[in-house]
Amino acid sequence: MESTFNLATFTEILQALGTRLREQRLAQSLTQRELAQMAGLSLGALRKLETDGQCSLETLIRVTQALGLQGELDDLFVLKRQSIAQMEQAELARRRQRAPRRKTS
Repeated sequence: MESTFNLATFTEILQALGTRLREQRLAQSLTQRELAQMAGLSLGALRKLETDGQCSLETLIRVTQALGLQGELDDLFVLKRQSIAQMEQAELARRRQRAPRRKTS
């Protein structure tokens, strides 16, 4: 499955996410004011998110939760392993630790 965002610019991705959240809000027959209250946000913060995608990560998560879409975040940035070699490499990377810092006196 090809990603919608592969060739998109940073701004296009922000706008698309804002539009998707607005569509979700409208599908649930919520006004901006109602969703903002449900998410514990100002109306302006929600408007900014829906208009151009500009928001903090906290705002994005609050809106996602208020819309009941937190399950959509489950696969976000999950490391995908496709072969045994990749799984072994990922496990080695996870086990690698930095040496403890030396104390200077």
